[in-house]
Amino acid sequence: MERLLTWPDLSACSPGCGTGQALRTARDEIVHFHSARDVDLHLTQRAVQRLHYDLGGSSAIQLVPGSSWVTVHLDCSTDVDLLLSLVSVALKAHQNRPPSALPAPAGCNFHRVTVLPPNAVAGR
Repeated sequence: MERLLTWPDLSACSPGCGTGQALRTARDEIVHFHSARDVDLHLTQRAVQRLHYDLGGSSAIQLVPGSSWVTVHLDCSTDVDLLLSLVSVALKAHQNRPPSALPAPAGCNFHRVTVLPPNAVAGR
């Protein structure tokens, strides 16, 4: 979050879901940090559809059907780099959203996603 707060298009705000910390543009909430490791990112429905296969191939990403948000689980520095890259995608997606498009609901994926610790997944 500290790194993202240095970006000129982002500022801190209270998350719409009421949990954690958030960042927003002048127009939309973009990032919700629910814990030190679990982050919801508002990519927009169009961006999620465009990147669906790439996002689904990452063990750090969890998708919720029909959601314009993705959940990123930060386990290592590569996951942080992925998050930073996806925030850039989100900023561009929100910037390019047609003015007539309705804003997405503020509901991120919090309480709709359960992130299991890596050892729980390996033990299946």
